[in-house]
Amino acid sequence: MKTIFDISRKGRKAYTLPKSDVPEEPIDSLSARFKRKKPPRLPEVSEIDAVRYWTNLSQLNYHIDKGFYPLGSCTMKYNPKINEEVAALPNFTELHPLQPASTAQGALYLLYELEMMIAEITGLKAVSFQPVAGAHGEITGLMLAKAYFEHKNEQRNVVLVPDSAHGTNPASTALSGFKPEKISSNEKGLINIDELKKKTNENVAVLMLTNPNTLGLFETEIRKIADIVHSKGGLLYLDGANLNALLGIIIPGQIGFDIVHLNMHKTFSTPHGGGGPGGGGIAVRDSIAPFLPIPVVRKDKSGYILDYDRPLSIGKVHSFFGNFNVLIKAYTYLLMLGSEGLRRVSENAIINANYIKEILKDDYDLPHKQAAMHEFVLSGSRQKKLGVKTLDIAKRLLDLGFHAPTIYFPLIVHEALMIEPTETESKETLDAFIGAMKQIADEAKNDPLKLRKAPLTTPVRRLDEVKAAKELKVRHNWNDNNE
Repeated sequence: MKTIFDISRKGRKAYTLPKSDVPEEPIDSLSARFKRKKPPRLPEVSEIDAVRYWTNLSQLNYHIDKGFYPLGSCTMKYNPKINEEVAALPNFTELHPLQPASTAQGALYLLYELEMMIAEITGLKAVSFQPVAGAHGEITGLMLAKAYFEHKNEQRNVVLVPDSAHGTNPASTALSGFKPEKISSNEKGLINIDELKKKTNENVAVLMLTNPNTLGLFETEIRKIADIVHSKGGLLYLDGANLNALLGIIIPGQIGFDIVHLNMHKTFSTPHGGGGPGGGGIAVRDSIAPFLPIPVVRKDKSGYILDYDRPLSIGKVHSFFGNFNVLIKAYTYLLMLGSEGLRRVSENAIINANYIKEILKDDYDLPHKQAAMHEFVLSGSRQKKLGVKTLDIAKRLLDLGFHAPTIYFPLIVHEALMIEPTETESKETLDAFIGAMKQIADEAKNDPLKLRKAPLTTPVRRLDEVKAAKELKVRHNWNDNNE
């Protein structure tokens, strides 16, 4: 695609400006270092050329409104547009976080009610929305655990992390001052209970559990896992990035979890990716509630207030009160669905994942054949023997009109293809994706060279991915060395 400079023609413009009514002032007094050596080179195009250029450029980006986005563990689902309309209401957008609480009662009411909803969904006592991403929620949860044990004068320094956990868990553990220690999976893809028993002792602060795990499997011995951790005084933490599989079916607090982080921007239908915005709310048991970040929204006789008088709090983990705009959208989503609707979200997500899995299990290797939750993991090992890597499969999917699933993760599956269809996709979309995956499996047998050359139809072909990440080209090359 040509850049806007390639279509620029001298003298063309898409605007007319009124004559300036501001007196001109000489700029000779400016320091020479602030003056340009040459006039800025700006594109000169007509209005229609500008509109068409930016419209075409926007269509090169793949996004959820354009097509299926089966990224495993990322829950890239359709976000109802009513969320955006509510979040854009002037009474929300024109608020300032430093204005008196008495003038922001509606916003504080929303935060308070949303906290109550999340407390009910998780089965835990108290909630904070100050964390603004999943990993931010993780580190906040671990900071809470550290403060909890320090208050009890217990010097615990180990966090157990299963090899089927999300990849950010060990990093969050280390950044929190704990030592991560791995727990292996058994042949079923679940936590090795015998290993957990051996490694759980009085030095263990937390078991950081992703459930369903990154294989899309529910830990069926969760009660036993909770008992093992609690018997040694440890806390059970739920990485809630996969909560899309549990809504209305499982209440984490009732099966032993003490701390849960939630990806508001995944589970509760808020657009995410590209660095944000996000929401990484955290829910905790009553024994941990005193340590939550400040301020806490509280209701008293005068209305809703921001409570800073929390002597055991870990303090702030983000400016003000979290990403409020994201929380408005999550609140809207929850009000629309209600409790019955939430359960249907998870049921449909589970049905969609198992539907794809069962049809593709003969075309690709399926390491774990039991029923999956909202996502599942195939292996491209069979195709690898034919000279086709999982990366080639992902690139070929781009030619066929689909975003690729997560690849090479989880690390415990060779040539992994991690697929999460979410609940918002129709059977027709799932069937089209299945058809594309079957076509690729056939091409791996009959025309592997085509796959190794893919993508063939995208605006940019296959890049040196390391070089592209480290030496991202964001400037136009000027032949005349314009600054």
